[in-house]
Amino acid sequence: MAVDYVLEDLMGKLGEFGKYQFLQFFLQVLSALTAGMHMLSLVTVSAVPEHRCFIEGLDDSILAVGPWNASALKYAIPTKVNGELESCLMYDPTDLDSNTTIACEKYVYDTTYYKTSRTIDWNHVCDRRWMGAIVQTVFMLGVFTGAVTLGGLADKIGRKTVFCWSALFQLIIGVGVAFIPEYFSFMVARYLLGIVGSAGAYICGFVLTMELVGPTKRTVCGITFQAVFAGGIMLVAGWGAIIQDRQWLQVIYGLHGCLFLAHWWLLDESPRWLWMQGRAAEAVDIVAKGLRINGSGIPVDKDYFVQKAKQQAAVEEKSSAGLSDLFRTPNLRMKTLNVCLCWFANSIVYYGLSLSAGKLYGNPYLILFIMGLVEFPSYITIVFVLDRLGRRSITSTLMLSGGLCCIIAAFIAQGSTTSTAVVMAGKLLIAGSFAVIYNYSAELFPTVVRNSAMGLGSMCARLSGALTPLITLLDSFDPKIPAVLFGVVALASGFWVMFLPETMNQPMPESIEDGENFGKGDTWFSQCAGRRKRQNSIYPDDPEQMVPLKNIESK
Repeated sequence: MAVDYVLEDLMGKLGEFGKYQFLQFFLQVLSALTAGMHMLSLVTVSAVPEHRCFIEGLDDSILAVGPWNASALKYAIPTKVNGELESCLMYDPTDLDSNTTIACEKYVYDTTYYKTSRTIDWNHVCDRRWMGAIVQTVFMLGVFTGAVTLGGLADKIGRKTVFCWSALFQLIIGVGVAFIPEYFSFMVARYLLGIVGSAGAYICGFVLTMELVGPTKRTVCGITFQAVFAGGIMLVAGWGAIIQDRQWLQVIYGLHGCLFLAHWWLLDESPRWLWMQGRAAEAVDIVAKGLRINGSGIPVDKDYFVQKAKQQAAVEEKSSAGLSDLFRTPNLRMKTLNVCLCWFANSIVYYGLSLSAGKLYGNPYLILFIMGLVEFPSYITIVFVLDRLGRRSITSTLMLSGGLCCIIAAFIAQGSTTSTAVVMAGKLLIAGSFAVIYNYSAELFPTVVRNSAMGLGSMCARLSGALTPLITLLDSFDPKIPAVLFGVVALASGFWVMFLPETMNQPMPESIEDGENFGKGDTWFSQCAGRRKRQNSIYPDDPEQMVPLKNIESK
């Protein structure tokens, strides 16, 4: 089967984006808000404030010295080249004459911005710094696990089922993790929160949107998901600035899961998925409901569509496509590997820059807020150019530019205005390519494995996200290593993206055969050389064609 014209006729009755699609999209896009929030909540809940050694006789006296500026400290704590106090060393109090340094036994924390945090509670600094990084890594491994398991599960038991159960557990674990006092139990809870909080609901919500709205609205809706995710990052900063107690702060983050309680009754299953599962009657009922809400007055002959679906089922081989089908044929396999690297590279740069917010000089809440805000100009620009310039060229250009920003920032003095500006520019660029890859992936892969493919891409992204906190620890050897590594990965992937086919104005493939045949011979180089003129559609008169946004004006 190339294009299921009966299904497209049914979905076409809903129109591009009516009242019904708006209501469903609103329910689905809320998953991006909580995903962004949980992804970076540790930036505030486990914040790492400035710290130094606790000095006996100074910090425990009635007239305790100020934490950083007291002149008495220079006789107890060595200074760095830039004049700042060492964070992890002090002079040996038993041998002050030799200036021998020893590691801290206790710490004093700067509470200007952070009154409490998991880092302060557990002293995850200096030689225990890796323990804080491991918590974020474990969370990303949870998202990785969720992407592997829940993506394929949603293709088998339904998008809505996985979405709603994930959202419920997200609420329970998101609140409960605030009251866990022990490190290893805390890691287990964060792992589970990663599975349901930033994988299950988010991926399913995105796929539900892509399968419901019309072709001309997929770009806007897909980019809106990324913008709402950035809004979740901004909420992390906003709540963190207001609530000083890290326990109640985590409770507030977790309670955002209440936004999904009504989804059990209000959210509908994907009619496309129901149709592909042989449940045509349910798909028709949902479309009929949508038509009533849209007030279009278009009749739907349920018996006709159900009969057509039965006829198709009688002539088609019943097959259950899965993750392994993405690697069975050469063209689909190469596209899958290319997209996986693209997800991996975008994530490692995106979270590498996001997690560096605490290392930039200034108010950490303001910097994190700006880190989220800076993504919006990128998303707005992409909405206007994505259906004009194409997915491939934009993704490649943004990744190459973002990679260069990472490398340039590594060789600029940390804390300078120029360094902060380059980091923000890199975040803007990589946020744009990260947003496009969601749409790009959904359009590259066939319906029967689309959720699995999105889950695989997300799995690769979370794998790199899990590695990111560990890679940042390499700055102990040389501060330039993490940024340069992020930049090199982005440059390599940005170049390989040029070999992916363009999906603008192309149909969304339905079967595995469609996915294998789609885009053969279409690369950036062949298009520039003029060796292969791209067709407007690989299927004639295809109702699923990706129509540019500018064509809306003529309708």
